[in-house]
Amino acid sequence: MVSSKVNLSDGAWDEETFTSKVVAFMKSPVGRFLDRHPFLVLTVLMFVTMSAIPVGFFLLIVVLTSLGALMGAILLEGLVISVCGLSLLCILCGLGFVSLALSGITMMSYVVVSCLMSYWFSPSRPPTQQHANIDSQLAMKFTESEKLGL
Repeated sequence: MVSSKVNLSDGAWDEETFTSKVVAFMKSPVGRFLDRHPFLVLTVLMFVTMSAIPVGFFLLIVVLTSLGALMGAILLEGLVISVCGLSLLCILCGLGFVSLALSGITMMSYVVVSCLMSYWFSPSRPPTQQHANIDSQLAMKFTESEKLGL
């Protein structure tokens, strides 16, 4: 007795099962159509066989183009982020330089103004000749304006 199971491990087919499946297929409507139109079947079989390579190349190109577009988008995004990052770095370095310069100017102004204020309004400073002349001129103008009744 012959087994009706198909053994795929050694690649051998049981002839009786194979023959019964072929006979069942050939009795189906598709099998009868193929039996009546052999030239059409051969043409379709040749077309499918020959079109497999161009269709495969087309699908390969589609996949590679999609991957390329994906990589291009990633590279473009990376480029945009890099350019924006460098721009931000330049702006922050410029702002750092400007803030350093402004704080230096502010500190120098504070030191100069505080030194001038302590020099001008110091109580222990002896009046100089020029300041004495200015003070006496102001006092004379004040007394003259009092005399005139202003």
